[in-house]
Amino acid sequence: MKNILKKPAVQSLIASLICIILGLLIGYIVLLFINPDGAGEAILAVVKNFFNSSRANLRLKNFGNTLVKTAPLLMCSLSILFAYKVGLFNIGAAGQYMAGICGSLYAALAWGWGWLPCMLFAIVCGAVLGAIVGLLKAYCNVNEVISGIMLNWISLYTGNMILTKVKEGTSPYTLSVSGHASKALIPSLGMENLFANNKYVSIAIPITVVVAIVIMIVLNKTKFGYELKATGNNKNAAKYAGMAENRNIVLTLIIAGGLAGFGAATLYLTGFEQWQVTATAVPAMGFNGIAAAFLGGLHPIGAIFSSYFIQHITNGGAYVDLTKYSSQISDLISSIIIYLCGFVLFIKYAMNKTIAKREEKQAQKEKLASEAGKGGDGK
Repeated sequence: MKNILKKPAVQSLIASLICIILGLLIGYIVLLFINPDGAGEAILAVVKNFFNSSRANLRLKNFGNTLVKTAPLLMCSLSILFAYKVGLFNIGAAGQYMAGICGSLYAALAWGWGWLPCMLFAIVCGAVLGAIVGLLKAYCNVNEVISGIMLNWISLYTGNMILTKVKEGTSPYTLSVSGHASKALIPSLGMENLFANNKYVSIAIPITVVVAIVIMIVLNKTKFGYELKATGNNKNAAKYAGMAENRNIVLTLIIAGGLAGFGAATLYLTGFEQWQVTATAVPAMGFNGIAAAFLGGLHPIGAIFSSYFIQHITNGGAYVDLTKYSSQISDLISSIIIYLCGFVLFIKYAMNKTIAKREEKQAQKEKLASEAGKGGDGK
């Protein structure tokens, strides 16, 4: 049992489950303070999500909607964890995601490109933003958190300005991709039939899972991945070993930015959402990716499940009884759980410390028993 608890994967799973349970418990307590009558039903509604639907085909359709929004969250999560493995905190993922929104929608609606060129352009847009952060970090020693945050707002307002040219005449939303650029829609290849003809379900969902597996292989099984992690662990040691540490920093943030930009394309090129060009807040998807990355134990496979869970509870908030609670209560519950996701590493640290203390005590007991046995033999 002790050996099992020492495995990083098991520790990540336990820590994540603790955070989830604590988050739901605190959310339930908050609901009790607001209105105790419907607290239990509200928290169950959040957890059940699409299971709240009465008809089987509606449950399947809503399940598909959850998966559609899980894909971009997974990409943002991979963007965060990829950079974190190299010792970088890519808080600029939100801006890179915004760059992907702008690139994919403008290429589709203004230039009439197909879905694949639009997707690649979104990746390039996110990668360019990541490259700026990387260059500033590598050659000007500008902290990536500062430059990332600044670029988040620059990308938001620049994107709004550009997308104003492809917005609807009577609303602040961009034109519908499905109505004005149908060839830019990501194909489903029959996947919609699995989710009660949900037209938003596309091959983007399995592609993002494949990307997560590729990221895992790159980080753990390649020389390039080893160099990246070595640079993150000790930049000076990596330089002494002959590694191009500055190049690795820039490449890392280019890849991280490309992943976030790709995430935007997986959502907006399905026609599921339209961007509001009057938005004054950076897309939350980039910040939620931080929670998904840490809840998944900073592992690409763990990020798949954590991204789905976070999106599951976020969508589940729509089923809360609004006659008893305000419409923002679902966001509050989701935010509490997401906030606690940041304590995954702390819980793993506490577990390792507890295990180490127990092993030290056990070793001391065995040493005393051994010395006592030797003393008895001597007599």
